[in-house]
Amino acid sequence: MKDTYMMFAKYSQAGNKAVYAIVDKLSPEEREQDRGSYYGSLSGMVRHILRGTVFFQGLFRGVLSGTALEVLAPVASITIPEGTLTDAQWKLLGSAFEVADEALVKLISGLTDFNQPIPLNRYGGNPPSVPLSFMLNQMVVHGTHHRGQISQVLDAMKIDNDYSGINVEFLC
Repeated sequence: MKDTYMMFAKYSQAGNKAVYAIVDKLSPEEREQDRGSYYGSLSGMVRHILRGTVFFQGLFRGVLSGTALEVLAPVASITIPEGTLTDAQWKLLGSAFEVADEALVKLISGLTDFNQPIPLNRYGGNPPSVPLSFMLNQMVVHGTHHRGQISQVLDAMKIDNDYSGINVEFLC
């Protein structure tokens, strides 16, 4: 199980890095233009992926202890700007992705119990918690889903973005 979640963590890390690099080449106006998605702009979609990662890792910080808690600590200081981003804010967003993605890789590397219960404050307490493995899966699926949305927008803009092709470099 650990090998699978490490693969997921590295896949997400590689996907986020690739998508950020593609969107980073666009002008600030192109990044911020409303694209008709729920999150508006490409910048908004990128920020949403990071917000989801920070959210999930926050749930983990609330439960895990020891080394696992230590590797997630840097994520607690990530702030995600709202509105139209300046170039400096956009660059900080890229750095925040690196911190969050590296924290996930380090977390998985040190985990031994993927069945630890993660409490949920949703669904009227039913279920009151789910296994960490389920939440890790949800975090990866969340990022993959929204990177797919970004890919669709980039396709419409006729910008090459095959970041999700069969890429095995992250496995090494």
